[in-house]
Amino acid sequence: MALGFVRPARSVDADEIARIQLSTWRTAYRRMLPAQVLGQIDEAYLARGWREAIDSPPSPRHRVLVAVEQAEADYLVGFAASGPADEEALAPQEKPDDLGDGTVAVTDMLVEPRWGRRGHGSRLLAACVELWRADGFTNAAAWAYERDEATKKFLTSAGWAPDGAGRALDVDDMLVPQLRLRVAL
Repeated sequence: MALGFVRPARSVDADEIARIQLSTWRTAYRRMLPAQVLGQIDEAYLARGWREAIDSPPSPRHRVLVAVEQAEADYLVGFAASGPADEEALAPQEKPDDLGDGTVAVTDMLVEPRWGRRGHGSRLLAACVELWRADGFTNAAAWAYERDEATKKFLTSAGWAPDGAGRALDVDDMLVPQLRLRVAL
């Protein structure tokens, strides 16, 4: 296991978070999402979104955390974003109250593949769970692509399980199925 830690994201981290996100998507999702879609994503646009999420979160319970690898220099290697479950956490046909007020939604949790299997994902998840409990959440939900075996394996090994909900994202006229995983906190 590598030396590392997790901390709240800072505004200056936004560019690196966007780089990690895009690099990870292009590596991990290259067989799930159309190449032209992955090739057209604007890293600067992603960075602006992350900067806003960090600097002006919708509530104090919306958080962005980063994983840092400690070596001769410190490297940002992953991140997690979460907040109270909203309509984005719902499956088709669900109503806003179906998940309950005590549910936190994970919107992103990524570790750049070249830094994988070094404990960063586990540290990110543990730090998130600690904050979620302090914020009064009683369960968590996350969407994963059906073909994303790495994410599903990581979450199920931590006690998460599919809850039976599914949806498909329309990505450039291609439906990409997802399943929702949940865990009690």
